[in-house]
Amino acid sequence: MASDSQTAQKPAQSAGISHAWRALRHRNFRLFFGGQTISLVGTWMTRIATSWLVYRLTKSPLLLGTVGFAGQIPTFLLAPLAGVIVDRIDRRKVLVWTQVLAMAQSLVMAALTLSHRINITEVLILSAMQGVINAFDMPGRQSFMIRMVEDRADLQNAIAINSSMVNVARLIGPSLAGVLIAATNEGWCFLIDGVSYIAVIASLLMMRVRSEELAAHGTTMMEQLRQGWVYVAESLPIRTILLLFALLSLMGWPFMVLMPIFAVDVLKGGAHTQGFLMGAVGVGSLASALLLVVRKSVRGLTRVIPIGAAIFGAGLIAFGFSHLFWLSMVMMLVTGFGMMQGLTSSNTILQTLVDEKMRGRVMSYYTMAFVGMAPFGSLLAGTMAHAIGAQHTVIVSGVACILGGVWFWVQLPKLRKDMRPIYEKLGILTPHAETVLAEEGAEN
Repeated sequence: MASDSQTAQKPAQSAGISHAWRALRHRNFRLFFGGQTISLVGTWMTRIATSWLVYRLTKSPLLLGTVGFAGQIPTFLLAPLAGVIVDRIDRRKVLVWTQVLAMAQSLVMAALTLSHRINITEVLILSAMQGVINAFDMPGRQSFMIRMVEDRADLQNAIAINSSMVNVARLIGPSLAGVLIAATNEGWCFLIDGVSYIAVIASLLMMRVRSEELAAHGTTMMEQLRQGWVYVAESLPIRTILLLFALLSLMGWPFMVLMPIFAVDVLKGGAHTQGFLMGAVGVGSLASALLLVVRKSVRGLTRVIPIGAAIFGAGLIAFGFSHLFWLSMVMMLVTGFGMMQGLTSSNTILQTLVDEKMRGRVMSYYTMAFVGMAPFGSLLAGTMAHAIGAQHTVIVSGVACILGGVWFWVQLPKLRKDMRPIYEKLGILTPHAETVLAEEGAEN
């Protein structure tokens, strides 16, 4: 089986730049790529429309943060338990159900908004429902990735392509949402999002995957939950990556919920201004993801994580100081680039290191760190913006991200020491320390 995958990989690598898209030779991943690209455009439209709807209804920075908190706190609370469940049942079924429920949530949002009956309470409730769905969807999606590409050698490329797909959607969705909101109202964005889920549901049902051989579980779910926590806590590389991204999620990512304030009060624009700013984040993220797509190996990615965090933080600081639309656009490009460098690199390393039987649980903690900390960040950002203003809030956030990157950089020697035996076992690195260090430097 290994020799077949190696043989299949050689033509992709020998075709020059085509190696960048080698994961698309897997039929299941091609289906996922097509369906998810369509669905993600709708998802990004809904994100923009939700924040704009809240700000239009309330004009309150605090409520912007509160809605963000309500939409993400269920993920924080439920993700570890969801990871155990994902490890116990068929992951494709998990994904089909999460997509069906997310479609229903978006269609309800559309109906209420288009009928002009929507209020802030209903937005809070429906946002919380989406958070519950995401708690199961994200670890299920990340755990299912290895089954879509089959050959572990293509996993890093698949994750990078997936990031590119997310950011193409991030580029298209907010811009389209800004135009639609300016011309009509937010309800059409929710309706398009709801319909777009049909594409990803169809792609999942069309996949040809072997039934998962789920091991018999002689332990309770609580015992499996404890095992997952111990596994994460005792792995220095996994623990360190998750701690950095918990910090970035708490202090960095919530700048998104403040975008309506920057668009209206700082840059004196409207919904289209917010769409352009979010589109700029998408362009920077897409450029970052494409740069990672052309990498042939995971070697050297540990250095990319803290560098990405520092670039992300620097972009936020400069954005916080800007009152010029063109400068803010440039800084959003920088911010998106740094954000995606760190996010994709950390995901790739985690997926490579993790034991298969722990994959769902580890990725649930990744979900908890990346998405689950965001509700506290949203609430913190909204509170800080109310007290010291949105611009000063973003500047403080940027400084925290840079400090997090510096801390991670200091940990690198210890992380590489722990990662080396695993990479040698997988054939990613040679067993000679000198060669390993040379390869690490060559990749950067």
